Amino acid sequence: MSELIDEFLDDAAHRMQQAVAHLEHELLATRTGRASPALVENLSVDYYGQPTSLKQIAGISVPEVRLLVIQPWDKSAIPDIERAILKSDLGITPSNDGTVIHLPIPPLSEDRRRDLVKIVRSRVEAARVAVRNVRRDVQDDLRDLSRQKEASEDEVRRGTQQLQELTDRHIAAVDAAGERKETEVMTV
Repeated sequence: MSELIDEFLDDAAHRMQQAVAHLEHELLATRTGRASPALVENLSVDYYGQPTSLKQIAGISVPEVRLLVIQPWDKSAIPDIERAILKSDLGITPSNDGTVIHLPIPPLSEDRRRDLVKIVRSRVEAARVAVRNVRRDVQDDLRDLSRQKEASEDEVRRGTQQLQELTDRHIAAVDAAGERKETEVMTV
């Protein structure tokens, strides 16, 4: 098979894998009934006038299943961190003892769980669309190769079949990630 087709397929595999990885990263930040540092670590805090991610200015730990503890390296940042948490869509009220911030994670109501499942499903669908867009782009590239006579029709057909198999594998990975997160959200 043509080297160009192999390059297109390698590029497609890389871009599809990035879409899956992006989805998994987004799903980590989706709240479940359990405490997870991923809920807050990328929260943007206005730290000395600069938007800074929380993980850069504080240590985040999970001492209990339903409790996050945020320990800022600079104690003067506590009010800024609390403000960022309150502005976020987490729906959690922080409390502090002057040195650390405690974030008790309340159990989710059934309605909130259903809302979170809808959010998960929309993110999964966006990842599917991203994978399909990669497939479409590479299919266009393969057709161009055939039109410009840089590859035979048989090579392009085989490349298209391999591209479809690649797409199917990545769509299955996206669906599996979504199902895992839905199960996690619905588990009481």
